[in-house]
Amino acid sequence: MAERHAPWTNRIHVDDLVQVLQAAMVRGRNGEVYNVTDGQPGNMAAYFNRVADFAGLPRPAVIDPSAGEQALSAGLRSYLAESRRIDNRKMLRELGVELRYPTLEQGLAACFSVR
Repeated sequence: MAERHAPWTNRIHVDDLVQVLQAAMVRGRNGEVYNVTDGQPGNMAAYFNRVADFAGLPRPAVIDPSAGEQALSAGLRSYLAESRRIDNRKMLRELGVELRYPTLEQGLAACFSVR
């Protein structure tokens, strides 16, 4: 899917996710909901392209949205239709978390340095 057609996506590095969960158990208020994300939304095409770049793989094929109706499963089409930018300020403020990987680049660099 071309970047101009790609839906928004949000991410969080697994280490940051664990950190947020631990902070929520200690400092989270009972019954509260916290959006857990790195706070740097991007689009799905850019995300898949960066993962491919870090992995040293070819970038995924770009397909027209109308071609996606035939090429993609109903589940994936439904997932891609959910385009949201999530705000993490409440998570940071109330849980007192400082993310180790606040950007896609930092998170991917950490993931691929494990090799």
